[in-house]
Formats: sequence, C-alpha cells, structure tokens
Amino acid sequence: MNVGRRSCLCPEGKAMGAPDAHVAGGTGRKLVACNTCSLCPQECVKEKLSLVHGFLQADAQNQLSDLETKLHREELSEEGYLARVKALLSKELSVENGDAAALSQKSNGCSENGAYGSDEDSERAGPEGEEDSAMEMEEAVASSSSSSAAMSKTRKARRSKSNSENKSNELALGLPGKRGRVWGFCPRELRFLLMSRVVSLQTTPPKCVDCRQYLDDPDLKFFQGDPDDLEEPEMLTDERLSIFDANEDGFESYEDLPQHKVTSFSVYDKKGHLCPFDTGLIERNIELYFSGAVKPIYDDNPCLDGGVRAKKLGPINAWWITGFDGGERALIGFTTAFADYILMDPSEEYAPTFALMQEKIYMSKIVVEFLQNNPDVSYEDLLNKIETTVPPAGLNFNRFTEDSLLRHAQFVVEQVESYDEAGDSDEPPVLITPCMRDLIKLAGVTLGKRRAARRQAIRHPTKIDKDKGPTKATTTKLVYLIFDTFFSEQIEKNEREEDKENAMKRRRCGVCEVCQQPECGKCKACQNMVKFGGSGRSKQACLQRRCPNLAVREADEDEEVDDNIPEMPSPKKMLQGRKKKQNKSRISWVGEPIKRDGKKDYYQKVCIDSETLEVGDCVSVSPDEPSKPLYLARVTALWEDSSGQMFHAHWFCQGIDTVLGKTSDSLELFLVDECEDMQLSYIHGKVNVVYKAPSENWALEGGLDMEIKMVEDDGRTYFYQMWYDQEYARFESPPKLQPSEDNKYKFCMSCARLDEVRQKEILRVMEPQEEVDGKMFYGLATKNGVQYRIGDGVFLLPEAFSFSMKLASPAKRPKKEAVDEELYPEHYRKSSEYIKGSNQDAPEPYRVGRIKEIFCSIRSNGKPNEADIKLRLYKFYRPENTHKSMKASYHSDINLLYWSDEEVTLDFKAVQGRCRVEYGEDLTECIQDYSASGSDRFYFLEAYNAKTKSFEDPPNHARRAGSKGKGKGKGKGKSKSCRQEAAEVKLPKLRTLDVFSGCGGLSEGFHQAGISETLWAIEMWDPAAQAFRLNNPGTTVFTEDCNVLLKLVMSGEKTNSLGQKLPQKGDVEMLCGGPPCQGFSGMNRFNSRTYSKFKNSLVVSFLSYCDYYRPRFFLLENVRNFVSFKRSMVLKLTLRCLVRMGYQCTFGVLQAGQYGVAQTRRRAIVLAAAPGEKLPMFPEPLHVFAPRACQLSVVVDDKKFVSNITRTYSGPFRTITVRDTMSDLPEIRNGASALEISYNGEPQSWFQRQIRGSQYQPILRDHICKDMSALVAARMRHVPLAPGSDWRDLPNIEVRLSDGTTTRKLRYTHHEKKNGRSSTGALRGVCSCAEGKPCDPADRQFNTLIPWCLPHTGNRHNHWAGLYGRLEWDGFFSTTVTNPEPMGKQGRVLHPEQHRVVSVRECARSQGFPDTYRLFGNILDKHRQVGNAVPPPLAKSIGLEIKSCVLAKMKEEQTRKDGHSGLACRSPTSSFWPLDSQTCTDFCLFCSMT
Repeated sequence: MNVGRRSCLCPEGKAMGAPDAHVAGGTGRKLVACNTCSLCPQECVKEKLSLVHGFLQADAQNQLSDLETKLHREELSEEGYLARVKALLSKELSVENGDAAALSQKSNGCSENGAYGSDEDSERAGPEGEEDSAMEMEEAVASSSSSSAAMSKTRKARRSKSNSENKSNELALGLPGKRGRVWGFCPRELRFLLMSRVVSLQTTPPKCVDCRQYLDDPDLKFFQGDPDDLEEPEMLTDERLSIFDANEDGFESYEDLPQHKVTSFSVYDKKGHLCPFDTGLIERNIELYFSGAVKPIYDDNPCLDGGVRAKKLGPINAWWITGFDGGERALIGFTTAFADYILMDPSEEYAPTFALMQEKIYMSKIVVEFLQNNPDVSYEDLLNKIETTVPPAGLNFNRFTEDSLLRHAQFVVEQVESYDEAGDSDEPPVLITPCMRDLIKLAGVTLGKRRAARRQAIRHPTKIDKDKGPTKATTTKLVYLIFDTFFSEQIEKNEREEDKENAMKRRRCGVCEVCQQPECGKCKACQNMVKFGGSGRSKQACLQRRCPNLAVREADEDEEVDDNIPEMPSPKKMLQGRKKKQNKSRISWVGEPIKRDGKKDYYQKVCIDSETLEVGDCVSVSPDEPSKPLYLARVTALWEDSSGQMFHAHWFCQGIDTVLGKTSDSLELFLVDECEDMQLSYIHGKVNVVYKAPSENWALEGGLDMEIKMVEDDGRTYFYQMWYDQEYARFESPPKLQPSEDNKYKFCMSCARLDEVRQKEILRVMEPQEEVDGKMFYGLATKNGVQYRIGDGVFLLPEAFSFSMKLASPAKRPKKEAVDEELYPEHYRKSSEYIKGSNQDAPEPYRVGRIKEIFCSIRSNGKPNEADIKLRLYKFYRPENTHKSMKASYHSDINLLYWSDEEVTLDFKAVQGRCRVEYGEDLTECIQDYSASGSDRFYFLEAYNAKTKSFEDPPNHARRAGSKGKGKGKGKGKSKSCRQEAAEVKLPKLRTLDVFSGCGGLSEGFHQAGISETLWAIEMWDPAAQAFRLNNPGTTVFTEDCNVLLKLVMSGEKTNSLGQKLPQKGDVEMLCGGPPCQGFSGMNRFNSRTYSKFKNSLVVSFLSYCDYYRPRFFLLENVRNFVSFKRSMVLKLTLRCLVRMGYQCTFGVLQAGQYGVAQTRRRAIVLAAAPGEKLPMFPEPLHVFAPRACQLSVVVDDKKFVSNITRTYSGPFRTITVRDTMSDLPEIRNGASALEISYNGEPQSWFQRQIRGSQYQPILRDHICKDMSALVAARMRHVPLAPGSDWRDLPNIEVRLSDGTTTRKLRYTHHEKKNGRSSTGALRGVCSCAEGKPCDPADRQFNTLIPWCLPHTGNRHNHWAGLYGRLEWDGFFSTTVTNPEPMGKQGRVLHPEQHRVVSVRECARSQGFPDTYRLFGNILDKHRQVGNAVPPPLAKSIGLEIKSCVLAKMKEEQTRKDGHSGLACRSPTSSFWPLDSQTCTDFCLFCSMT
C-alpha cells in the first residue's frame, strides 16, 4: 500500500556512513540528551534523526530500500514495514539504558505481545488495520504543521478503535511492554522517525492510495455533500423520474438498466477527494462515486430544476462515450449497478476537472478526422490543426495547445487504435502515420492497453466521412506494364518467402501479448487464410492479433537512415581464374593467324564444340563455381601464346548485378569497363546480344502502346542499351569509340577507356624553360586533364601548408561548470559534448596559392625526374587566417583573399584543383559580376604582412601577374567577359515543366543558373500555387491534380477546364519535381496490398509524365529516405522505368549545406538525360560543412554507392552560419505579425548582401513568427542563450505566465533504474516506468516549465536532445520544417538570442530564398511553402551542371560541323568534368582557341 508521507520531517543532507564501535554508544547518549534540551518537539525529532542517519551501515541502507520497494508494491503492510524498519535500526545502533535487551527479545520483526511484524502476520491483520494505518498516516501528514499534542488529539478524535486497541498498536511499533523510550525516542517521535526515514530514502511526495492525487496539492478538493441528498436506490424510485413506483422493488431485476441524466455532478473517491474518472481508476477497481441532480432522460435542460438531488451514486462500474451530438460535443455516461447516467453539466467545483475530459474527447475527434483525410501529415501539421481549431461553445477552455495534446496523448492514441480496428482491413492504419508515430514517441504512449479487459467503451462511434484523396494514378502503357508485369512477379516470390519466415517465427513486440494470440478463425482476415478455406491473397493478420507496437516499430524501421554505413564490397567484379586445364579436342582455330604481335598469333575465328566464333561475337562463360550463373562477354581478340588458346573478354553486366537488382529485365545486359584475358576453354557457348539503339523518333514515342519485351526469350538472346558505371550507379549511352584499321583484331572498348583514364591521371610537365641549381623549370603541368601554368591559382587541402600568423587554436567550448541539480534537474542528461547544429567540427576551406615555379629535380644521369613534380607557390591568406580571425571573414566577401609574399614548395600531386585569383583593381568588370561568373573565382585588394599584422598595397609582381595575359584562355580583361557573354546569349533556355512545384524553389535555382525557363507548373495546394504565380508571372500554373491534367493531354485535349493551355508532346525540354511519397511511406514491405498503393502513387504519375513528354532532361528530388524506402524498391523501380524508356540516369544524395545555405538538408536526386544528351554529373560542393551531416553514400542490396563528388574533405569556401544568414534582421517578439517592416540597417555579411540583392529594397517582408502559447513562451524565455541550450537547461521553478496562471514545479516521484539519483540523492524518475514497471496514468503532470513527457521518455530517445533548442550563431539550422515547433521533429527552432521561434523570413533565408521572393497565405501557409521547397542554391548548382552538359553538346556539334581536329571538350563521364560553363571555357583547349 502506497501511503501518504510527509517530506518536511526529513533531515537535511546527512551523509550515510558506518559508525565506529565507540561512536555508536556516543550516539545513544546524544539521543537521550536530546530529550533534556530546550528544543521544540519537531526540532528534537529532527536532531535525533540526523544522529541516526549519520551512522547507518551501508547494508542496512540496502535492506531499507528493499523494504520500501515491498511497501511500494503493497507486498508489505504499513505496520509490517514499520516493525521491520525498527528491527533493522536496533541492530545498527548500540542501545544504552537496557533498551537493547528489550529489543533483543523480539525475533523476526515480531514483538512478544504478538504484534504483526512479518508479511504473513501483516496479511492476517486484515484490510481494516491497513486502512486505519493509512488513514492515520494521511492525517499525520495533513496536520504536520501543528504541535505533536495537537496531532495526537486529532488522531484520537478520528479513530474508532478502543484504548486497548490503541495500546496494542503502540506495542506493534516494537516498544517495550511498559510505555518507555527506545533510543531516547517517545512512541510518537519513533513513529515520525520511521515515517521520515521512508521519506528520506524515497523522497516520494505523499499520494492518496485511491485516487493517486498528491495530498499536498493545493488544488486537491473535497466533495462538499448535502446530508439531505438521497441514496441511489431511494432516488431511483422518485416519482419525478417516472420509472418505478415507490412501492416497487423491481428496478433490481429490470433487464435493461434505466437511463437518466445527471447535472451539477461531482465525481470523488471514498475519501471524498474530487478526482477524474478517465485515468484508469475505474479499470483498476478503485471505487468512485458521483453526486448531483438526476433528471429524466428526456430532459435536455441542464439546470437543477426538476432534478432529484442524490449522493454517493455508484460505485461506477464503467464510463463510456456515446459519440458526438450534432457533430461537436461528446456525450459521456456512467453505469452503476442500478442505472445508466448521461452527464450534463458538472458542478462548479468539478468543472475544471471535467473540462479536461471534454478537451481530450474533442481533441481525439479532431485528430482522427484530420489524419483520416491527411494520412501523410507531420506532427507539426497536426499541431497546426489543433492550435487553429476553435473549441465548441460551452466548453470550459478557449484554445487547444500542444501541452493539452501531450496531456491527452494516451487517450487520443487509444481512440485512433479503436478507429483502426473498426476500419477496413485493406486501409493502412492511421496509427502508423508519421504524425502518430512522433506523438507516440514524444508522449511515451503505451500501445495495446486498449485491448486489455477494461470497463470503458465507445458506444456507437461516429462514422467519419473520409475524403476520397488523390485520384487514381494516370500512367502511360510503358510504366504500367513495367510495374504490372515485372514487379508483381517479384511480389509473389517475396510473399512466398515471407510466408516461410512467418511460419518459422512469430515476432514478439515485447510489450503486449496481442501478437501471440491464436487466430480467431472468424474475422474477415482469417476467412481469407488458406487454413480456413480462403484464397490466402489478402496477407492480413487476424484482427485479434494485430499488434500496434509491431506496426509502429516496423514503420519506424522503414524510415530510419543508418548514417554509420559499413564498408561494403564494391559491386560484383566478374573476374575469372587465370588457368584451366584445356580440352584441345573441343577447340580448333579456323584459318591462319591474321596478325603476329610479339609471341602472340592473333586469329579471326575459332571453332569450339563445332560452333564457330569470331572476334566481335558474344559468348557465355563458365564460372569457377558451377553453382553460379554463366557470365556473358564480347570476344574482342583471339590468340594463342605460351599460356594456350586465349581470348579477351569484354564483360557484360547483367541487370541483377546493377543497382536495379531484381527489378531489372532478366534479358537486359549493360556494358561495363571490365575486361580480362581468358582461356578459350571457359567459353560455354555462343549467345546473341543485340544493341537496341534509340529510334530516330524516340522523343515522339512517349505514351504509345509499346511491347514491353525487347527481345524474345529463347535462352540465348539478350539485349543492351546502356553502359553502366558500377561505382557511381550511372547508366549512360554506350561510348562511341571506333577501332582504327591497324588494331581491329584486338580492339577492346573497355581497355581503351581505362587507358584514357590512366593517361589522364598521369602527372606531366611540358614547356621546359631552363635548368638552374640542379632543377629543371617548366611552364606547364597537367593533372587529370587540367593544365596548370605559372601564375595560375590552385586549391590545396588545409594541411598542405600553415601560415606565419599563428592563430589561437579554435575556440573550444568552456568546460561545463557544476550546476545546481535541484534547480536544473535535467541538466545531467547533457553528457555528450556534441551539439547538433554546431560547426565545431567543420573542416577548413581549401588553402589557395599562386604558382610561382614548376620544376623537377635533376637525376644523377642528368635527366629531370618527371615523376616527382614540385610547385613553388605564393600563399594567399583568407580573412580568417589573419590576426582578425573569424570576425573578419563574417563581414568580408566569401571569395576575398589577401596576397602574401610567403612561399611554400609542395608536390604537384597535392593540388586539388584550379581556381582563378585576380587583383580587384585590374578587373574590367565590377567585382560582383566577376564573382558571379563562376564558383572558382577569387580576388584580392590588399597584401597581408603577418610579421607586422598589417594590410598593405600588393607588390607589383602580384599585380602584374593578375593583369598580363598568357594566351592560354584565362580570359583576362574584356575579351574574356565578351566571350562569356556571347556563350550566355547563344545558350537557349530549356522549356521547363515543374510538377509538384510548391512555391518554386527548384525553378528559382534553375532560373538563377540560366538553364531553364519554367513555362508550366503544377501545384495542387492553392497557397503554394499562388506564391509560384507571384514570383513567375509568365508561368502557366495549374492548380489541380496532376493525374487529371495528364489524362487530358493523353486524350488529345489542348486546354483544361479553366481554358489554360496544356503543354503538348515535344513542348517540354526539362521536367522537374519532387513527388510526395504518399500512400506507401508508412509501410514496411511491399505485398500485393501495399503494392497497389505504390502503383497508385504520385511517383508513378511523375514517371508517366516523363514517359509521355520525353524531355531532354529529367530531375526527381525527394527526401534522403527516398533511396531507402521499401528496401530501395522505390528507387530501383524509378531507375528501371527510366532505363526502359531509353534515358541515361543516375542517383545521388546531396547536402544542401555544401552549396551555400546554413542548413543541413540531405536530399535524394535522380537525374536523367535523353539519348544523345550528356548525363550531368552531380555538382562538386562549394562550401565546407559539418562532417556528420555529409554522409552521402547509399547502400542498396548490400552494395555501397557514392556519387561522383571528389571534394569530400574540404571545399573552396567556408561554411555559411546562422550569423551569416540572419544577424541583420530587426528584433521582433513572439507572435510578431507585421507583414512588412523596414530593415533598420545594412547587410553585414556576404550572404546577406547576396540574399538582399543588388537593387535597393527598403521593405522587409514576412519577418513574422508564430504566436506560441503562454506556457511555451515561458519555456522559451527560460532557455539560456548559451550555444547548445535546450529543454534540459530549463529550471524547475514556478513561473507566472502571461495569461495570469502559474506553472507548477515538476515532481520527481520514482527511482530511475537507468540514471540513478542525483548527486544530492534526489529522485530522477517522473513515472513508474522509470522503475521498470508499467506506466501509471496518475503519474502524468502538466503545466510544468519542464515538460513532463520529455524526462518520461528521454532515455528511449537520446534525451530528446535539441527540443526547445536554440540555434547557435556560429552553427547551422536543422532541416527547415513546414512548421517550427519547439517539440517538433526538428526542435532546435529558437532564435539564438530572442525568446521566440524563428520567423518565416529567417526560415526562407535558411533555404537560400532571396528576400524579394514572395510567399502567400497565412503564417503557417508560408512556413509550409518554405519548408517543402528545394533550396534554390542547391537547385542552382544542379542547374549549372545541366548547363555545362548542354554547352558541351553544342560545342561537340560545332566541332563536327567545322571539322575541327583539336582536343574537344572532355566527356562528362569523367569524374573531373568541370563545375560550370565558365570552368569549361577555362580548361578546354578547343574553347581557348575559339
């Protein structure tokens, strides 16, 4: 029994220690001395307690803890507990004055007088004794402030037992037979000693054993009843209720319970405490009663008139909800043994308690209806819905808040479970939607409780009219056939495998036993099972066995991204063994050798097993292991030498060995750069491999009815369309390399390409100049196909050289100081030094140098050692490398450097790339235009002298190097600018269709890159569509379902219902968009049911758009998890469709923070290019960024794939910070709503200058922020300003809120098994689950500064690090979300210094939107538009890559026209493809000559 205890009697801070033998006796004397001192009774007891506590043995402490646990579990009665504690204390202290002898006469905790001491005895004492003891303890607590005499008097007045019983109880305390003292304590003092000992160890605030409310809670109220009110049986016979006559006794045998209404009601326990009835008390058989005025069932007037006053109705057997009358208010009722009662209005004193009940019921209605119609919304979207819903009239509250949602989360989730159970088995459960999973985690909801037998029901639940949702996907024939033919076969195979797994083992959730129940054999799902005579197609678990815990866990697993990707083996290499015993009788040469090359005789043909093969034929090759499938290769040479009869195999890669895996066509092969010399005996037989080139009318064939099979499956015929890069997962058009006449007999395309790459990688020097001091100097060096000349700028890794200016080591965070754990009880959770959103670990940007000399040392033989090329460089300082440190870089341009005459000699191989560094005064264009022309451009205006720490004019040799031309295409001065402008003018912009456009982030980035003109956009959500129109007035924006539009176009329509012109086939040159993964994102595996959802998804619609329009370029953008959804099945099917259409394609993950925004945002990108185009590479990073956020590799089918990005350790520019992003914005308060204000200052950073734009804009738009509730505002106000601060830094204090109410302190009531106690011995648990027990609803606390739910579930969720977190000025934003909420998925949304969440404009800047970019709608609409967008700087970088491919193609075509024989632009299949058009112009010899 958990009885009330008074914590004020606990002595303060005495250390426990083992007493010396001679000290214990002294303790006894001191205890006796306390009786004679002039202390008041309470002080005397405290003094004695402190003496006792100071000398308790450690093992005694453990025994006391065990006893407390038993008491808490109700395994020990109060009397038994007290007796055992007394016995334990007697062993620990030397007792004087003969008391030891008296105590020693007792054994096993039992006194001589037979008082109950053991567990068994305490049980015999019966419930009455326990109840009386508990009552006495409560009374002692309630009156602890009065004198002990007064306490004694109070107790005697309330007790009903005789004096003899009192005496017996006194002896039960273990006192001697005479009324004496034990250890100098009188009986009453000993009782307080024992009570306070309990408190000192447990420090649990006292609770009522029935209603579980805190007895010291000032809000605890007692029922003030009227003695004249009637009892329930008497009341039911009252004539006003018109059911039974006063003479009848028939109501006891009445078949259906009578129904009445009750108004002005109160609910209370048997002690009279007013209490809620929905916290599980009734379910735990606690007796609750209610009183009020009972009225006939037909009376709808809630006033007291006409009612029969009744008291102590009950006990309540069940409570229930009858649904919503008129769609708003819920009807709640009670059932007693005699009648059903529908509740009307509560009494005045019970109204606040009942309001919470109404709130939770109405809130569950909002949640179920909202999620039923919007299954893919986030937790933040649900908060938005709740906070913007006005409660119905008549309820005792005026707004819904997040605190109320978390308060009622258990109930809300249970209602969702009920809804799911009543729903169609084919519908995905609402419970596993992303929003519900976040709520379950945050609030620590226990699932499956609803299934337990309990006495609460929802009667006649209201049916919710479900929105029809998106229309069925409009698909082209090709997309449909791929999905329906290939994928459905795979599903059946997967299902068979899963059936085997399920037969072997049933998964346990470990929480409930629902998932281990047997099938009922009656429900719809069971009837479909084979064992019950069904078809077995539904693959649904029995309704009785559907476990909510497993469903939520599987949905979570499906969305998790493991950033700790292990080293995976690279994709399968097809290399064979070198030697095999040859059977000469099988193999014979046909004809004479056609060429003799050294010791090799080359042949054109060979006969194997009576089958003639010749060079160029394709063969199947036997593997070393017979169990493996045959390999396929093209024979590129036949010869005989000392190794025997040989052939050169250029391998084909089968589709299953690519990223496509099992989704591939089993007959489709791919060219790869893999080849090998093999013995002819490995050849198994000849096969036919057909090259399926795209037709001349390829672009116009989209959407036509096409045969899905490319070749007939005769067992020997295959086809190929693409070359495949196994490292980067790139599908490209086959290379067009042709053999020359003299190497036809042995030409291998793979060898040629690999040799080209090797040649490019060889470092070379050219243009020798002079020999001086044992060194040969040169004018030119090449690396990876890029030329480096004297005077060129180069990138180097940060460790390549250091500076003379020794800077202090990077500022490390000060060591954490000890905090007051009583004031900050959650601070202990901040054990990790890592702070999410911090740039502490961000690498430095590249070092920049200018080449002064290129040389090689002379060997002893007099020849230069060209394998060891050295560079002599001038060092450039960045602003942060000078004595001004990081503050200087904040205000400077990001590409500003300082010249220095410091020099360094380095290996040429250390060079990471080439850049352009100009003296600003020598530019013929403004610095802004120069900088905007390419990402590799730097400038300097001054030189830096590290010795004097001064800035000076650059020396003449620095300036001259910047202005003299060398005729190598560096493009100094005006000629360069003119040529670049000419290139810009010539490049036509791609006509673009942006599907799922949102407010236009992707299009904005493409426009900034100068690659596209968005003529059409499709966006179903009106506010985002309006925003797109505001920023792109020339675009036709369709605000309707994309499936409807595609259907119109495919049926030949030219306009939609509004008269807007639809793009026709051939109009669209680029298609881009980010299709939402609706309908299947919460499902773990594909099966026949979930597959149909995917088949109807917007991803499939988007692919059908691509197939119909056949644009030149295609881009799909999505969340990082897109590449992992459904074991990467969504990704593989997307690529499979594109490959079958004939598109070159690839995928990768990019980090937006590496392209110029202060935000971590990883996005999956699928790129595709039409036949004849060049498939773009992914853009190289421009900015360094936090390494933890830059894990961009992807594992598909146990193979690790990376993108082509080479800048993995550094980059050209420093990271962009929160300070760069928004330090210039004026201060605003929580809830600021002025749509237009003035800037109040100039831009302070390079980023701010870029984002404001070159044209003067005095008006700042949308610097508005959400108005948070009074409680949330108080929490934000109390989060410290230090970097990394979050909810764990909140003080546990009472605070007066802006709405006039006051918060409560959070109570810590349980021992934390995981985290133990604080350094002061205080408890750390806020719920019984902290001790490993089930959660107790009575433990929930609300209206506290520290949100109760966070310590409740913190151990399971990384301590909820970041919730209520402040941004760090020198850090970055978490992924910008659609609704900044301090307890949302990205909780670090507080301004670094102001007590509010980030504003719309701050979020827009974190995404890289210009300040001039317009948004539309209310504040939450605008947040959603920004949060859903692609960051324009990321889109710009991708656009520049597409632009470089278009330029390269144009130049190749021009080359063919002009018959130019020089070196043309390099193929973008090389990973060294330039960043942008400007880089191409700089690095390409042909471009230089033009």
